[in-house]
Amino acid sequence: MFKQNAKKIGKLRVFYYEYRSEVLFGFLLSAAVVLSYALSPLIPTEFFRTACSYVQNTATIVVPLISSWMLFRHHGGIRVRKIFAWIMAALAVLMIAGVFYRSKVNSELQPAEGVFSFEGWEMLAGDIIAWLLLAYPSELLRPGWLTWKNATTRLLPVIIIGVIDWFVPWDLRWLLAIVPLVWIILLYHHVRSYRRYCEDNFSSMEETDERWVIRYLLMMLILGISYGYLCFSEEPNRLFTQQWLLFFIFVYSNDQVFFHSKPWIERVESEEAKEEDAESAMETNAEYRQVLEEWMSAEKPYLNKDFRLTDLRRVLPLNRTYLSQLINSEYGCTFYQFVTNYRVEEAKRLMCADPKMKMQDIAEQCGFSSSTVFGRIFARETGMTPKEWSAKNDNL
Repeated sequence: MFKQNAKKIGKLRVFYYEYRSEVLFGFLLSAAVVLSYALSPLIPTEFFRTACSYVQNTATIVVPLISSWMLFRHHGGIRVRKIFAWIMAALAVLMIAGVFYRSKVNSELQPAEGVFSFEGWEMLAGDIIAWLLLAYPSELLRPGWLTWKNATTRLLPVIIIGVIDWFVPWDLRWLLAIVPLVWIILLYHHVRSYRRYCEDNFSSMEETDERWVIRYLLMMLILGISYGYLCFSEEPNRLFTQQWLLFFIFVYSNDQVFFHSKPWIERVESEEAKEEDAESAMETNAEYRQVLEEWMSAEKPYLNKDFRLTDLRRVLPLNRTYLSQLINSEYGCTFYQFVTNYRVEEAKRLMCADPKMKMQDIAEQCGFSSSTVFGRIFARETGMTPKEWSAKNDNL
C-alpha cells in the first residue's frame, strides 16, 4: 500500500511539493545578489567609502558580537548552540581585523588606483570565514562530528593551497575560491542522511532542522559564488553586495538558532541513552505487525501531531533501532511515510463524511501541523489537492 502511493506521482513532482519554498528562496536571493551587483557601480565610490562601508562594517561586527554574548548566556546546555556562540565570536574578531586592514590599505591608495585587489592570503581569510560558517550545519547534521581533529582536517587543504600560493609564482586563488564550494556540496550529501534519520523517528518533518539547513547551505553557496566574483572583479564598489549578503546570513542564522526548537537528533540521542531493551513474548515480525496495526486502528495515535517512533514502545517492547527496522522491512517505507499514509487516509474519510468541512479543521484532526502542510502532503501522496480530491469523489 505504501509503495503504491509513492508511485502515484513522479520524483520531480515530489521534489516540487517538498522543496518549492526552498527553491523560491534560493531564486529570490540569487536575483537580489545579481541586481545588487548590477546597481552597485551606480553608488559613488567616495560615498561608498565614507558612508556605506562604515554602516555595513558596523553591522557585520555588532550582530555576531551580540549573538555570541546572548548564546553564551542562554545556550540551554545544547552543544551545537555553544559551538555557534564561539563561531559568532570568532567571526566578530575576523570582521574587526578585516576592517582595520582595509582601512589601512585604502588610506594608502591614491584615488586613481581604485580599490585594492584581493591577494591570495586575503582569499585564505575568506575561506576561514566560510569554514567557520559551515561548522554549525556540520555539527547539526552529525552531532559529535565537530572535533578539533575533524575541523583541522577540513581546513588543511586551504592552508596548503595558501602556503603554495605564497611561495610559487602560480596564481592559485581560483583553488581557494573552489574549496568552500566543495565543502557545501559534501554537506548537501549529509542533508539526505539527516532527512532519512528524521523520517525514521518522527511523524512530521516541519519541526526538524532540515528545511532551514537547506536554506542555510543555499545562502552559503550563493555567498561562495559571489565571493569568487568579488575576488576577481575590478569594480570599485563590489564589496557592497558581499557585505549585505554576509549580514543577511548572520541575521537569518541567528534567528533560527535563537528561536528554533532544540535540535531533534540531539534530543533523540539523549533519549536513546536511557532506553532499555525489554523482553517480548512475540517472536516474528508478522506478530509485531499485527499488534501494531490493531493498535493504530483502535487508538489512532497518529492523530497526535507530536507522535514519534519511540511512542510505539507502548505496544512493541523494542528499542528505537529495532522499531525503525521493523517499519522499514514490513512496510518498505520510513516511519514518517508510514504515519503520513494513515493521516491521509483519515483525511479522506473525514472529507467523504463531511464534504463541507474546513481544511484547517481536517488538518488539525488528522495530526497535521497546519492546513498548508496538510495540502502539500496530500497533494504529494495523491497527485491532487484536497479540494480536487473531494470534488472528484463527491461526484462519484
